[in-house]
This record gives sequence, structure tokens and C-alpha cells, in this order.
Amino acid sequence: MISDQIKTGVDRAPHRSLLYALGLTEEELSRPLIAVVSAQSDIIPGHVHLDKIAEAVKAGVYAAGGTPVVVPAIGVCDGIVMGHKGMHYSLASRELIADSVETLLTAHCFDGAVLIPNCDKIVPGMLMGAIRVNIPALVCSGGPMLAGHVGGKKTSLSQMFEAVGAYQAGKLDDAGLRKCEQSSCPSCGSCSGMFTANSMNCLCEALGMALPGNGSIPAPVSARIQFAKHSGMKVMELVEKNIRPRDIVTAEAFHNAITVDMALGCSTNTSLHIPAIAHEAGLTIDLKQFNEISEKTPNLCHLAPAGEHFMEELDEAGGVSAVMKELADAGLLHTELPTVTGYTVGENIAHADNRDPEVIRPLDKPYSATGGLAFLFGNIARNGCVVKRSAVAPEMRVHSCTARVFEGEEAAVKAIFGGEIRKGDIVVILYEGPKGGPGMREMLVPTSALAGMGLDKDVALITDGRFSGASRGASIGHVSPEAAAGGEIGLLRDGDIIDIDMDKYTINARVTDEEFACRRAEQKPHESWVKNGWLARYQRMVSSADEGAVLK
Repeated sequence: MISDQIKTGVDRAPHRSLLYALGLTEEELSRPLIAVVSAQSDIIPGHVHLDKIAEAVKAGVYAAGGTPVVVPAIGVCDGIVMGHKGMHYSLASRELIADSVETLLTAHCFDGAVLIPNCDKIVPGMLMGAIRVNIPALVCSGGPMLAGHVGGKKTSLSQMFEAVGAYQAGKLDDAGLRKCEQSSCPSCGSCSGMFTANSMNCLCEALGMALPGNGSIPAPVSARIQFAKHSGMKVMELVEKNIRPRDIVTAEAFHNAITVDMALGCSTNTSLHIPAIAHEAGLTIDLKQFNEISEKTPNLCHLAPAGEHFMEELDEAGGVSAVMKELADAGLLHTELPTVTGYTVGENIAHADNRDPEVIRPLDKPYSATGGLAFLFGNIARNGCVVKRSAVAPEMRVHSCTARVFEGEEAAVKAIFGGEIRKGDIVVILYEGPKGGPGMREMLVPTSALAGMGLDKDVALITDGRFSGASRGASIGHVSPEAAAGGEIGLLRDGDIIDIDMDKYTINARVTDEEFACRRAEQKPHESWVKNGWLARYQRMVSSADEGAVLK
């Protein structure tokens, strides 16, 4: 056992004395030590209940003959930090989480690990750290929040942000806004649509790093506690058989994950996290690979914000396994791959059943013949940019628009709420990329403002920053190279015409290379607001969005 390095031999007597100080017994020290990496905190609704999940995991580990030890991980609530300085820390925190998981697992010689994340950057951060260390491990998320109910309709956090836009436009009064804010987020758990957290938790299943149900079993139900106990039991099998993350997260497994991504209509942020996770496994994911898979993969689900279904309905319909069964029946998945269940992908989904063909469309009746995401390339995004095509109105998929250029989110939001944006405009937000932000803030406030004001079918938005999984409409993000790295998006000016064709994966400004060269010669250097702290270090080391914004 790896843990023998701190438990066995005369020279480890001091180490054992410290382990006994924890209250551990000789019997417990004779068993494998399992890290239960819990991101519980009282500031994140998706994480407030993770202490209960951790206790259930511990029970499962004990039942299967291991000794569980809870260790911590940090987390940032993207919803709470949205629209202010705090959002700069969200994506960047992924690297801190990966580093802390690596540190805790390696320094304390754990034999295995159960990772308990739930929200946005915590899921990929933990997975990145576990792959780096490469000891037997699996993901056990906290599960999605139940949908809210406002005016007889199911709602989620995305409608809450859009309610602000409706209020600003005079479409909602004080009482209506108060009703929304008190009813949209009714329980613990990751926000209830196919936003980034739930996207990543679902893709952990598709990748083979979590048991079936990880992405969809609701947080408040008893089945989630049972799921956690089974996860604790299962890690002991992984330790016994020495099955490690790099045995599972192969190039073919990432192909499966991207295929499921396209079928589910996941968040655009998956295109940051999948390449970053692959990077830890020594693999490279090219953004064009997403488009190649999208061309062959039908979009089977329209969960919020793309549609009116929520995570609890996906679970009732059969969950990710039912989606994967539809895809496997069409020959779109590698079904022979190993997973943390101890069975292959095909064996895991053999008995899955699509119990609601409206929530999970069958292959002969998809929402669209192609996947949920599209990656566009052109003279303002030479290395690519991303849009959640499944959440875009049909009339906006191919169109031309007039640029309204802003440096930073705040200026854009002020113009939107000030009524300065007109139909046919495209709001261009600069210097929000990995370096320029730094930290690539999510632009949920401006996209929700446009949607709430009824402009999401008439106004597009493009940025070198990113979007929340809760964003909908023609929201184009991750433009690479970013403005702070000399990208052409930083050379756009008010009045430039931009042509978008999401079906042909192109985006171009009607600006010649010669004109861009002239503008570049006149451009003044952008000065970062960050002068110290670890964000300054992050800004120096972070790569571009098309590479997953990993540190180099």
C-alpha cells in the first residue's frame, strides 16, 4: 500500500503517533487510507450539504474495509461572485484546487480517493489533481438542485438573472422580482439546469470517472446518499485492482465525453475543462475535434437554459446512461472502455432505458442533427471561439451585425441597461480573457440582461471572456487569441460589421488585414488592474482559452 510509507516500520513510529493523535486505531491503520476530498462550505449552495455526502462516502469506505479520512478543498460560487471583482477568481481557482488535491494526496500517501465536488471549477479542478497524482480515485458529486417554481412554471438561477433585465425594462415590478429571488433556488445542490456544474458532473460519467447517476440524482433525495455510500465502497475495489485514472481517461474516453456533451447540450465551459483535464493525462484536445464530433452527434436534450426541462427530469428520464444508450445504439460511442464501476461503458449502459422521449429525444427525432456546441473560426477568432448553438434562436445562427465595442463587462452592462443597444448590434466585450481579465469572467449579467429585455433574438454578444452555462442566445465566447494577447478582437471598432455563420463554423469582421495592421500600430497597450496577489502570477502563466486556460 502507498500508505505504508507513513505507517510501516520502526522509522515511521513518529508518523504513527500523529495518526493515533487523530483518534485512529491500529485496526484502522492496517487498512488502506482513503482520502475523502470534500469541498463543503457554508457559502456555496451546491456545497452546503457535502458534509452529509462525505459521511455517506466514509460509511461506504468503512463497509468495504478501508479507512476514510476527510480532507478539504476550496470552492467559489459562480452565481454569488457574478458581475463583480470576485468573478476574476472563479476559473483561476481551478488551478488552486488541482494543486491542493495533488498536495494532499501525495504528501499524506493516500491509497485512494473519493472526490466530492459539485460546482463549476471544483469538478474539473479535483479531477485534474487526481489524474496528476494517478492513484485509484472516482468522483462523487453532491447532485443538482431541485427546480424552483414561479408563476406555475419551473425556474432556475438563469431565470433569476433574466428577471433583473425584465425589471430594468419595466416588465417586472418589485413584488415580482422578490417572488423570483425567493423561489428560484429552493434547495441545496448545483443549479438545476444544464449549466457548467451539472455539465461537468454528467461528463464525469461519460468519461468513466463516476458511477451512473453522478450527474443527475438530485441533491436532496435519499438516492444521493445511497449513491455516495456506493462510491465509497467502489473506491475500495479500485484500490484492490489498482485501477487508476490514467487507465480510464484515454483519448477514446474523451471522444465519448465530447459526444455526450454534444447530445446533452452542455455548457460552453466544457470546452475549457475537457482540454485542461486531457492535458493532465498527457493528451491534447483540438477545438476542431469538437466540431468534427458535433457534425456526427444529434442534440437530444434541451435542458434549461436551452429549454424548459431541468436536471430532475433528466434523472427521471433515465439520466446520462439513457442518453449514452441512445448514442451507443447509433455506434457513436466507444463501448469497450473501462470505467470506475469495474465494468465497460457498454456494460454500464446495457440496461439503461429512455423513460421520457421528450426530455431525451430518440435518435430519429433529435432537437437538431448536430451537437449543442459550435466552434467558430475566422479573422477575429483565428484559434477559435465557442457558442452554445442549441440555445440560439434559429434566426440568429446565420446573420450579420454591427459591433458595439466595450472594454470590460461593466461598461457593456451600463450600455445595455441604459438602452444604448439596438436590434442588429453585437456587443463586443474586450479584455476579459484568461490574461486580460485575468481569470476569464463569466458574462451572465449582460446576456441575462439582453434576454430579460427581450433582445436575445436580436442582439449577439462576443467576448474573449466566457459565459455561464446559464447563458442563452447568440453568446460567443472564449475568443482566441484574446485581446490582451494581441488578438484581432481587440482591434474591433464601433460600426464594424461582423458576419456569423454557426452552421459553417465561421465568424469574420468585414475588416481587411491591412486595416487591422493599421489599427494595431495605433493601439495603446492595455494596462492590467492586477498588481499583486496570486492573480498576478496566474496572469503571467495562464495559456489561451483554446488550450483550456491551463498554466504553463
